[in-house]
Amino acid sequence: MATKAIANIDTVLAAAGAGLVVSLAVVVFNLMTQGHAAFNTTSDGIAWGLPVATYVFFVLTSTGLTFVASLAMVFGQKDFCPIAKRCVWLAVATLLAGFAALAFELGHPFRMLWAVPLSFQYTSAMNWMGVFYTIYLVFLLLKFSKLHSGDWDSGASRKLGLASFLSVIVAHGTLGLVFGMMAMRPFWYDGFMPVYFLATAFLSGLAFAVLATYLAYGFRQDNMPPAVRALMTGVLPKLFALARGIVLLFMAARTITGLWSNADGLEAFDWLVASPWFWIEVVAMLAAFVMLLAPGLRSQATMQVRASVLVILALFIGRYEYMVGGQVVPLFKGAWAPHFIDYTPSLTEWMLVLLALSIAFGIYAFGERRFNLGAQPGERG
Repeated sequence: MATKAIANIDTVLAAAGAGLVVSLAVVVFNLMTQGHAAFNTTSDGIAWGLPVATYVFFVLTSTGLTFVASLAMVFGQKDFCPIAKRCVWLAVATLLAGFAALAFELGHPFRMLWAVPLSFQYTSAMNWMGVFYTIYLVFLLLKFSKLHSGDWDSGASRKLGLASFLSVIVAHGTLGLVFGMMAMRPFWYDGFMPVYFLATAFLSGLAFAVLATYLAYGFRQDNMPPAVRALMTGVLPKLFALARGIVLLFMAARTITGLWSNADGLEAFDWLVASPWFWIEVVAMLAAFVMLLAPGLRSQATMQVRASVLVILALFIGRYEYMVGGQVVPLFKGAWAPHFIDYTPSLTEWMLVLLALSIAFGIYAFGERRFNLGAQPGERG
């Protein structure tokens, strides 16, 4: 690893450590002194706010990173082997970051240790979501241990790669069902939602894979091994642009359909397009798409990094809008009810975003320094 790359990773690790200390101190203090009142959420209004949106963003990013790694580990696309180990480690990091955001939002997460097995709610999609994501995490850690020992192609290693891929598909599907089966929330109620989540998860995984790979090599393609450089100037940016175009089509179709429909509850789409955050999301996604359309720009490191940052920003805004948009229309409207429910995240909620980011990038940077995440088949950690 080049000297500049090491300096970049150390800077990320230091910033993540500082962010973790500050955010954890604020979150713990506010929750101990105020309880759940530290969040600007209420049971009769916006019950799931920014922390839950942060959870969804990171666990779907983990899903997407597993998809990227599976191109090599499951589907035999050897071009992706140079980033497969890094993607698996990043999938672990982002999954743990999402779990952390949700754990603090729940208030008493350790109660799940006895509440889930003793009162197993087998009809609850949310319950199964937790079960399947836990299984997925175990498979990810086992697969990473195989890759770190240099075992890429044994029968056990291939089965673990397939198990990781299949378990995240199931976990991802149950996450989509948590929202997609809520008939009383028309903004969420959609059998197509798990598929939409799959597409946006893959795009998020590609964006994090691009950003992390450039971080690891000091944002210079000259520092990359030939196989990595070939991937970053060849098939990966093309796949990144294709995924972005597909997600843009999904966004347009969903928004146009929501605005056209007059079904009760879908006026949430009027709230959506009136929000400046929606237009920031659209502009960021379009700008990232345009950056990688031209072959001459698509292979440039600067364009790829900028596009990945814009996509990450746009997808995070999209998760927030999706989470809040499903709740802004009151369930039982009357003359006393506002047209839309007001919600602004509190300081504690924003600190949970910083906490999750610090955990994700801190674990990633630690892995870059200790586990040789750029290892390829035939190389030990």
